[in-house]
Amino acid sequence: MSGQDRRFTIQAKSVGQIEAVMTTESPKTAEAFWNAMPIKQSGNRWGDEIYFSTSVSLSEENSRAEVEIGSIAYWPPGKALCIFFGSTPASRGDEPRAASPVNVFAKVVGDTTIFKKFRDGDQVSVVRSSTS
Repeated sequence: MSGQDRRFTIQAKSVGQIEAVMTTESPKTAEAFWNAMPIKQSGNRWGDEIYFSTSVSLSEENSRAEVEIGSIAYWPPGKALCIFFGSTPASRGDEPRAASPVNVFAKVVGDTTIFKKFRDGDQVSVVRSSTS
């Protein structure tokens, strides 16, 4: 199964659910998260970024601090999954910027503005999408 075929759903009470797809930018990171699903954790906001700790433990892989809106990445120092949907306190403009380099491994499919409704402490579930 290629990265592009791997779809998963992000769900939170305050935002409902949104689909995402694995990318090929950081293949080891994508594989690790695919194998770690389902993930359920309490999330936090940092500007227009949602993040939460995971059991995944990896080093940097094709890491970068500046990412696109809709990027889903792994932040190695915090073992955290990050969902970027706008500027963060580290941004220099409107572009999302991580606190330090992250491994981008997936992207949101659809409208990322729903994440603006997310509240600190909301439970976030990340589960593989059922294939038809």
